[in-house]
Amino acid sequence: MTTMLTRNFHETVINRIRQDESFRREVFIGAVNLLLAGDIETGKASLRDYIEATMGFNHVAGALGKSTKSIQRMLSAQSNPRLENLLLLLQMLQQREGVELKVIG
Repeated sequence: MTTMLTRNFHETVINRIRQDESFRREVFIGAVNLLLAGDIETGKASLRDYIEATMGFNHVAGALGKSTKSIQRMLSAQSNPRLENLLLLLQMLQQREGVELKVIG
């Protein structure tokens, strides 16, 4: 039962990202904020959902000159991505969303 509930929730989130521009943008911004706050696992999971619902891993990999498996691995729960790769990904996603994220103290 828990697996079905989790799967349905995941599908609901993916569908909402696809259909609601404001929600999509907030998922992306929220993912970056989670990363900055040190919740790396949840931040990467949110980025995976965002990518899955928008352009897909193949497109991201091609745009970054990486393999699809490399991008998927970078955002997996067990990974420890290189900062350079993560920043390249975030830069590309900012351009896609048309936002410029800044840290304000």
